[in-house]
Amino acid sequence: MTHLSVEMLAAESVEPITSAGHAQLGIAVLAGIAVIVLLITKFKLHAFLALTVGSLALGAFAGAPLDKAIASFTAGLGSTVAGVGVLIALGAILGKLLADSGGADQIVDTILAKAGGRAMPWAMVLIASVIGLPLFFEVGIVLLIPVVLMVAKRGNYSLMRIGIPALAGLSVMHGLIPPHPGPLVAIDAVEANLGVTLALGVLVAIPTVVIAGPLFSKVAARWVDVPAPEKMIPQRPSEDLEKRPGFGATVATVLLPVVLMLAKALVDIVIDDPEATVQRVFDVIGSPLIALLAAVIVGMFTLGRAAGFTKDRLSTTVEKSLAPIAGVLMIVGAGGGFKQTLIDVGVGQMILDFSKDWSIPALLLAWLIAVAIRLATGSATVATISAAGLVAPLAADMSTSHTALLVLAIGAGSLFFSHVNDAGFWLVKEYFGLDVGQTIKTWSVMETIISVVAGGLVLLLSLII
Repeated sequence: MTHLSVEMLAAESVEPITSAGHAQLGIAVLAGIAVIVLLITKFKLHAFLALTVGSLALGAFAGAPLDKAIASFTAGLGSTVAGVGVLIALGAILGKLLADSGGADQIVDTILAKAGGRAMPWAMVLIASVIGLPLFFEVGIVLLIPVVLMVAKRGNYSLMRIGIPALAGLSVMHGLIPPHPGPLVAIDAVEANLGVTLALGVLVAIPTVVIAGPLFSKVAARWVDVPAPEKMIPQRPSEDLEKRPGFGATVATVLLPVVLMLAKALVDIVIDDPEATVQRVFDVIGSPLIALLAAVIVGMFTLGRAAGFTKDRLSTTVEKSLAPIAGVLMIVGAGGGFKQTLIDVGVGQMILDFSKDWSIPALLLAWLIAVAIRLATGSATVATISAAGLVAPLAADMSTSHTALLVLAIGAGSLFFSHVNDAGFWLVKEYFGLDVGQTIKTWSVMETIISVVAGGLVLLLSLII
């Protein structure tokens, strides 16, 4: 796996491919991002193409030779896809197995059967958080929307009282918890410890999701009191199946990669001897590649075979899971190319100098940069990748825990105020039958709460650990 070390990133940013001053670099960054925003929003160009053109524009505005800008972009794209491409693919396979086998429905139905009344919003946030671990945000929404609408209709609940906790659970997982693409790329860019990032991410995620989910849903339900739209209730995946996997086996399969990665982090802390046999074993089984691969293989039996899937059906499920992620992979890769171009033209060093001159804490600076890119591009993943590239040099002198917090600060900033340039905004609007104003008062405000609360918790943790 081709990783760029923090030392290499810092070194490359000290000797950039252009001799531009800070003012020119600042203008080049703004112009590069403006090109990306314009292409995505005005010309409706795919984010992969927009990031590619924007990266080359950035190099040109910074005064870098075009051949070197192209080399930077392709090197960044290659290293990013090499670092996280397989993990995104394995996560997609696990998510598809969970959905198609009826495992997700089994988790939903089991928890809902034990919850009722005031406990229902809490049940929804729990369901969304568990299911959201291996699933991409968009897939999670499509999977959970039928449940949200049915629960709201049958239990006569406000749609927002049930929907906001589900959306909060999915969104927090998407922004803060690996193996989602954004956090994985940020971990790769700043060379953070995945296990420590995962552990601290869970620590930040729990209070964040409680505040933005069940608690905020009370306010959202008063602001926007709408019934569940009947026409939007689609068929659930398991309705065509004769049997479904068991609840315990499904939850165990979903949590397996998380447990393995956290176990590795714990062993690293307790033993702290790279030559020790136990640590070497856990370094292997707790690596994200092996942890996710193990979950996929186990899932073929605990989910696929338990649902009565034949070998051909399992093969088809895996095949179908990979096609939709081509776009995600290319966007992530192009984001990595943009990140590397930013570093190679010297923007990383400029950020380093800026943070020293203005005495802005590195974690707050990372959050603010991610917020700015999120507001401009609408994409949490693009915001995470770009911000990670910009602040990577800041991680050079950080401790393991603070490097992990840097990743979480970027992830928190990337979720700030989703609005009309975000695909997720329109997905929520259409599924819930809202108008633009109602979507802003509920979904957009919820995303902002997640961003601010998670960012605040990250800064608080940085003072303690």
